Amino acid sequence: MTKATPVFTVAIAGFGWWGKHIATRLAGHPWLRVVGIVEPVVENHAGILDLGLTAWTELAQPLAVPDIDAVILTTPNTLHEAQIAEIAKSGKHVFCEKPLGLTADSARRSVQACADAGVQLGIGHERRFEPAMLALRTALESGDLGTIMHAEAAFSHDKLINVPANDWRTRKAVSPAAGMTAMGIHLSDLLISFFGPIRTLHAFTADRSLGWETGDVVTVQMAFEAGMTATFSSVLHTPHFIRMHVFGTEKWIEVLNDSHPDTPDGIVRMLTAQTGKPVDQINYDWEDSVTANLEAFADAACGRAPYPFTTEEMVHNIQVLEAIALSAEIGQAVQLVDI
Repeated sequence: MTKATPVFTVAIAGFGWWGKHIATRLAGHPWLRVVGIVEPVVENHAGILDLGLTAWTELAQPLAVPDIDAVILTTPNTLHEAQIAEIAKSGKHVFCEKPLGLTADSARRSVQACADAGVQLGIGHERRFEPAMLALRTALESGDLGTIMHAEAAFSHDKLINVPANDWRTRKAVSPAAGMTAMGIHLSDLLISFFGPIRTLHAFTADRSLGWETGDVVTVQMAFEAGMTATFSSVLHTPHFIRMHVFGTEKWIEVLNDSHPDTPDGIVRMLTAQTGKPVDQINYDWEDSVTANLEAFADAACGRAPYPFTTEEMVHNIQVLEAIALSAEIGQAVQLVDI
């Protein structure tokens, strides 16, 4: 889009880590304009006002403002369904930070609420918009890798280790299966977008250092309906590490990210291997995939382009999250048809 694109006005609900990050990233955007932030803790309003934005205490306040086109939710996970329904009923578009819900039925209700209201639903899985991931998708769609055999992925960091012991991120009922709702759910979204529905999975969680009720390690083995397998892990207490590795009969491709999507630093390395040839490496500069996702959401809301997520993918990813939490709890594999 160009600078001539009509302004798309949004409010943000939640002024925690990610709400602050989105407000900062969109500051000065040529056509995506944040006008205010909903934050029930009045003591935090000074930080909102310092950004030159309106501070509200209740979600109903921006919903009553006619000129606001959409609301971005960066609120605790258990609030998403009710807030999506409230926003959709007001006729405004809604962008929900992951997870869309904590159960597949909850996700289905949110999708239906937006469909009934005729509003666009966006989801905070920005990693689909990274240049290296787009290049990997192109290679997969072209068949360059041959038959896909297996994939391995990881998304780990230590950004959250200093949150208070009673923070919602530490509780199993709000953030199940250790790092799943913080990081792992991005990996399952990517894998679903690459390979389609997951048929069965077996997950394990552990608490190695933080003492959190939800745990600080999750690892998952899965089998897809299309036949390939995959594994992924998320660790909440280790230096930054992001990796995606897809193995095909003709080539494998590995993507390694130097930095987190919120940190404009470093490069993304894409390695390609083929039998009998040297490993090829392409470097991509960090790009703002968070803003790219929000732009795609706004474009879809305005009818300029389709949103590159299907609602079926959104719901299935929450079905996977629910299955991972169940599998880790019962210590057994879970069939996705049972969720």
